[in-house]
Amino acid sequence: MKFFRLIIAALLAGAGGAATAETASLNSFGMPGLLDMPSGEAAPDAQFSITSGGFAGTYRNSMTFQISPRLTGSFRYTMIGGWTVGPLTTYLDRSFDIHYRLTEEGRYMPAIAVGLRDFIGTGIYSGEYLVATKHLTQNLKVTVGLGWGRLGSYNGFRNPLASIHPGFATRTGGAGLGGTPRLGNWFRGDAAFFGGIEWQSPNPRLSFKVEYSSDAYTREIGTHSIFVHRSPVNFGVDYRLSERTRLSGYYMYGSELGFRVTMALNPKNSPIGGSLEGAPAPVFVRPGPGEEGYELRDRTDWAGQSEWSHSLRDNLQAALAADRIIILSAGFTATRVEVRIRNEIYGSAAQAIGRVARMMSRVLPLSVETFVVTIVEAGMPVVSATIQRSDLEALENDPDAANAMLARVKLTDPVRMQGDIVRADGIYPQLKWRIGPYLRYSAFDPDNPLRADVGIRVQGKYDIAPGLSVSGSLTQKVVGNMNTVTRLSSSALPHVRSDYGFYDKADLALEYLTADYLFRPGRNLYGRISLGYLERMYAGVSAELLWKPVNSRFALGAEVNYVAQRAFDLGFGVQSYQIATGHISAYLDMRNGYTAQVDVGRYLAGDLGATFTVDREFANGWIVGAFFTLTDVPFATYGEGSFDKGIRLRIPLSWTSGKPSKAGTLSVIRPLSRDGGARLEIRNRLYETVRRNHRSRLEPAWGRFWR
Repeated sequence: MKFFRLIIAALLAGAGGAATAETASLNSFGMPGLLDMPSGEAAPDAQFSITSGGFAGTYRNSMTFQISPRLTGSFRYTMIGGWTVGPLTTYLDRSFDIHYRLTEEGRYMPAIAVGLRDFIGTGIYSGEYLVATKHLTQNLKVTVGLGWGRLGSYNGFRNPLASIHPGFATRTGGAGLGGTPRLGNWFRGDAAFFGGIEWQSPNPRLSFKVEYSSDAYTREIGTHSIFVHRSPVNFGVDYRLSERTRLSGYYMYGSELGFRVTMALNPKNSPIGGSLEGAPAPVFVRPGPGEEGYELRDRTDWAGQSEWSHSLRDNLQAALAADRIIILSAGFTATRVEVRIRNEIYGSAAQAIGRVARMMSRVLPLSVETFVVTIVEAGMPVVSATIQRSDLEALENDPDAANAMLARVKLTDPVRMQGDIVRADGIYPQLKWRIGPYLRYSAFDPDNPLRADVGIRVQGKYDIAPGLSVSGSLTQKVVGNMNTVTRLSSSALPHVRSDYGFYDKADLALEYLTADYLFRPGRNLYGRISLGYLERMYAGVSAELLWKPVNSRFALGAEVNYVAQRAFDLGFGVQSYQIATGHISAYLDMRNGYTAQVDVGRYLAGDLGATFTVDREFANGWIVGAFFTLTDVPFATYGEGSFDKGIRLRIPLSWTSGKPSKAGTLSVIRPLSRDGGARLEIRNRLYETVRRNHRSRLEPAWGRFWR
């Protein structure tokens, strides 16, 4: 306890010292902390980190996201060698942590945080803590905390909360199926102190840590004899290779050497440091009173003449060709021109609208005062932006141009076009296809934690008419081991997802082949009908209806499906299992990039329940989110994990390349693939198709209107 008293003394001596900016490092669990113990700090907002390392045969791999400036969440996959469970000699554990910073560090106040470790896993790392961190000097900071559970297992004492209620004095042990929060255990049982010191050396890349740990590693040193616990004091060193990568080495518990690699990035900051796209053309400012050409502003004799309309449409299309913006149709009157466009590359619809408006100022006659730019997505007009030309001319060089223009632009549901209407030739039918490599992987199988296939994928889409298309994807495996899955499902439910290993044995696979029709049945309404091989495991028909006003943060949707399970060879056959499924969905944009979604209905195994999803989306297209599903399937019947849950991650291609692109990779990471709470994987659900062009997503990225 001398070490701990030294930490307390140092913390008190440093009270009143100058606060410093956040420089939180991560511990071996991937959370803000020292070596094994947590700290009171938080990473910079939106930081996404991956850590991998271990000691004494224990290897931890974590994905950590700074959900908000105060809230940190982490998913961890741990492999413990020598921990025998049945025929397995390596124990594989999945767990989630949450860490909330109660106060920021100030001149006198330390940063204080409360956290839950392994709060919905099997519970082998389960623990809670209250911790404070304070800088004594610019380069020296001290951490002191009180832990429960595993963090109260070394030199523990009676829980001080027991003086409030005697129930806090006891804690139940053992590991279960995982997936359910053990509320009755939180902050219960013995408590213990922990703490440490971190010193940033004169070399800005190098820092040192000393820690007093309150984790006794009881199971590891007792039941399984994995290593010898000789001392609670741990030592570590961090070396920063770059802004995004750190290497760490440490000496743990007086007997073991360890290492860790940390890679961090922030969705707010592109790794290339900027954009490689070409600059837009400047706005053409019409001559004012007394200037040459001013009289042309009153000339309207061109209006209503077909040759003028066709010529103007062709000139505008030629000017936009480099931006890969396609004018599908245009309506001309003497003072108002509407163009309906297909934006092929810009991830932000605001940027596409801005580029079109600039070119309209340069191409259209001076009498045209009102520009209307209508975005068409998947064959459906989804939003109209009405812009006054005089506002465009006046605000281009305004210091607050983005906000000023947004306040004057009118965003509405598209209305019927006016005047002389010119439609583009050669748009339909149209075939688009591409060929390239693909990577498929599976994780968390106890027999082999990581499997992967690499091969060639051919994708194509044939647009027949607006909203009507046929699309498909075919893959040919070249190399990989996804076909080596031998674990058979023991699920008591219909095997709607747990037989995934049988599908991965196919070398040549038809991923999907569908006919889709997306349409507008009415104002603020969107519809979709899909027929065919909808995804890797199911074929059938799917229909969807969405109500989503342009300026509303709220939306409602309904989806019904009737599907049959596909044959394992991923050809054209189907199996005998058939089911009708469907959901009612509610969507809410909670502002500041956060969105919530609730889906209530019937799942593929016939179970009834609801899925809850929260995403954080950035203006550049990054998405980080999490979801969980609760149905009428009992946790014991569902099996390990208790219920379906996972993480959503989308990385836009433009963020890594710097070039404009609407493409991106959406990954869904599930700790387990089981049968309860399983939904169809529909590629073109309406909400995401529509919402990215509505006000809730236009506003955060409106600065791109001028880019």
